Amino acid sequence: MARKTYAELEAETLARYPSGQTPGGVTVEDIVQLKLQNTYSTHLDIARDMAKVMREDMAAYDADPTQFTQSLGCWSGFHAQQMIKSVKRLRGTTKRAYVYLSGWMVAGLRNRWGHLPDQSMHEKTAVADLIEEIYTSLRQADEVALNDLFKDLKTARANGDQVAEKKAIEAIDTFESHVVPIIADIDAGFGNEHATYLLAKELIKAGACCLQIENQVSDAKQCGHQDGKVTVPREDFIEKLRACRLAFEELGVDEGVIVARTDSLGAGLTQKLPVSQHPGDLASEYLKWVEVESVAEGNLPADGEVLMVSEGKLVKPVRLPNGLYKFKDGSGRSRVVEDCIASLNDGGADLIWIETDTPNVAEIAGMVADIRKKAPHAKLTYNNSPSFNWTLNLRKQVRNEWLKEGRIQEADYPEGNELMKAEFDATDLGREADARLQNFQFDISTKAGVFHNLITLPTFHLTAKSVDELSRGYFGEDKMLAYVATVQREEIRRGISAVKHQHEVGSDLGDTFKEMVAGERALKAGGHGNTMNQFAAE
Repeated sequence: MARKTYAELEAETLARYPSGQTPGGVTVEDIVQLKLQNTYSTHLDIARDMAKVMREDMAAYDADPTQFTQSLGCWSGFHAQQMIKSVKRLRGTTKRAYVYLSGWMVAGLRNRWGHLPDQSMHEKTAVADLIEEIYTSLRQADEVALNDLFKDLKTARANGDQVAEKKAIEAIDTFESHVVPIIADIDAGFGNEHATYLLAKELIKAGACCLQIENQVSDAKQCGHQDGKVTVPREDFIEKLRACRLAFEELGVDEGVIVARTDSLGAGLTQKLPVSQHPGDLASEYLKWVEVESVAEGNLPADGEVLMVSEGKLVKPVRLPNGLYKFKDGSGRSRVVEDCIASLNDGGADLIWIETDTPNVAEIAGMVADIRKKAPHAKLTYNNSPSFNWTLNLRKQVRNEWLKEGRIQEADYPEGNELMKAEFDATDLGREADARLQNFQFDISTKAGVFHNLITLPTFHLTAKSVDELSRGYFGEDKMLAYVATVQREEIRRGISAVKHQHEVGSDLGDTFKEMVAGERALKAGGHGNTMNQFAAE
């Protein structure tokens, strides 16, 4: 969304108040500042704007697959805010950086019922609430940063420095918002297609420009990296994709993005058998993978058994005691390819998501190559999951390759979990595995069609590790040194703005507003007695 410049807003406001202030004494300058600090009027405006950003990024990726996008999963607005501020400090821009909103972390950390597994057991409103919170935090980062720029402008004017004044206005006009796209996990829709549509609308109104939905059964949903996953027929999933599209269209987010996730690689069960209308339709393509037993001629099954015709023969689908039907062993990869093609070509999805057992570039690239035979435009969102043991997997891959190439002997490196030991960190194998880790996202983006790389649960694990690190020192021998050495000193040296925590949460914003309405009478928090001034030189 194009923002008006300082000069444009000043001219508009002066046209209303030629004297330079309202009848109540509010100055035009203060009105202009607040208008510019309010970077978005509503979160629905954010969804519309960020959808355009994602579409532009997708087009840029199609032209150059090195231009992939990234995100980290965040379970609070503060996590998201600090991540984006870090990206902006590092790159000078937020381009191609998104926020991932993980249903796993909402279930585990952000619901009223405590720590829950990733099984859609939490209240669905918690997902929309977290999107709202994240965008509130990102918008507040805008307010704090722009307030600082306006302070520079006021200082320049007070000093009569026209060069500094022009520079400050230019910084205000070219300010890049901290607001970025969110990819929001809607699980399996939390119910039927109508429930999916209703929830999708709430997520979009909270600001989500992109919804990620998976093809599992809502009432039996499991984390993609756990066992016991049950998929739905492709027609059922397509209806939920349509529900998401209708929610976007109804709310005027015409360029909204849908990520269709398939868990079929690790899902060996289905809840129901779809009805095929003609050979080769979606139902028959789904049914062909169901494991069946032959029915002997003249030998009727027991009461309650289900029969169907497969390849011209009467067969009995294998059904478990819980009533679920079993897929043929080894059919997961083929079902993934067919799921993705159906989601893209029949369901109108924009991106696909494939959950894999291990992080393997060749495996992902092979599946994408097969998908693109019938859906040439296929692009992926890929979960660089903490559920993988990345060190062990990559070291095993290197070891196996080097053995085949004859570069090493079996005895040079152990075969199993011993490869995790720190003693292998500085070996040729350890360094090669780390180099592949460093290049993993680049490789899957350029070789396997991955437009968006994300880590689902990094801030869950980071918080656990960081709190443990601080607690071990603080309650151990180091006491205050633990906090200063591991937290504050690093904040200062890296330029992390949160070291001035009062400023980070808007104390200066409050002072500015008090000045706007009270002038010299304003009781401000940022005076000489504020201990945050100790960080002013940093």
